[in-house]
Amino acid sequence: MNYIGLGKTGLKISAVGFGGIPIIRLQTDEAVKVLRHAYDQGITFYDTANMYRDSEAKIGQALSHVRNKIIIATKTIQRNSAGFRQHLEGSLKMLKTDYIDLYQFHQVSNDKEWGKITKDSGAWGEADKARQEGKIRFLGVTSHNLQMAIKLAKTGLFSSVQFPFNFIEQEAKDELHKYCREKGIGIIVMKPFAGGVIDNAVIAFKYLRQFPEIIPIPGFDSVKSVDEIISIYEHQNDITSHDLELMEKYRQELGRVFCRRCEYCQPCPNGVIITPAMGYRIVASRMSPKVSVEFLKVPMESTRLCDDCGVCIEKCPYDLPIPEILKKNYDLFEAHRSQSGLK
Repeated sequence: MNYIGLGKTGLKISAVGFGGIPIIRLQTDEAVKVLRHAYDQGITFYDTANMYRDSEAKIGQALSHVRNKIIIATKTIQRNSAGFRQHLEGSLKMLKTDYIDLYQFHQVSNDKEWGKITKDSGAWGEADKARQEGKIRFLGVTSHNLQMAIKLAKTGLFSSVQFPFNFIEQEAKDELHKYCREKGIGIIVMKPFAGGVIDNAVIAFKYLRQFPEIIPIPGFDSVKSVDEIISIYEHQNDITSHDLELMEKYRQELGRVFCRRCEYCQPCPNGVIITPAMGYRIVASRMSPKVSVEFLKVPMESTRLCDDCGVCIEKCPYDLPIPEILKKNYDLFEAHRSQSGLK
């Protein structure tokens, strides 16, 4: 494993990090096993969040005995001072530590959100106080809005910026990454698999490894998934014409409007199982109509509960027209069900 600097923080971290969302699906003993295996394979950067259910607690249980050898990044969605402090103290407790290496303001997507953080009663003052107390070493920010991410980077207040980046969503490599490189701001990459729609780890990371200053944080939920990514880093990064053709095939298939499976839209107040239903068209492109219908029958039938209330649209960081996409996917599902003679 190679180790690189996180901007100008002075922190040296593994060239690939550990995204802490998938371990919430695992029983604690299995999560601990995966986390410790990742550490044994050289991964020293662990990214999680207060909102990721028990992810912080699992990381704390698995890795507290090597706390001085790892870098922990976590996040808060709180915008006011009291909520910020509550999240911070909770994270410290769950992670079994007395300091956070990188504490990030999560999903700052517009000026209104930033204004809440920076006003007199906002979280920024409390964050600065916690940094002076030694409970936070560095502050970072995450966003899904490119122009907002650029604006936040240019405030000069953050040591790192976390933003989606992969061979489908490449826009960040221009102004955002260029600015961060010039100013010594760490670049953390979420969504290296575009939320799971890229199912070829080799080409996903061949693309990312062209940019040695970035730190991708794939989510891991098994020892096998850790080993798969680690093995890619054991070889020289050679991108072939076939790799480029595969990347372009994915781009053509997905276009620009697709679900990244971040699950911010859920839960639906009407019970629609949104995330798998949003992915029906992609699943159907890789499976037969019959298998697709059988595989996603329950979530697809749940889409009939949608009443266009718009709650999911308000919560989607990518501004997707979710009800519209669900209706189109349901029409395709019904066509496939009829074609396959299924009920």
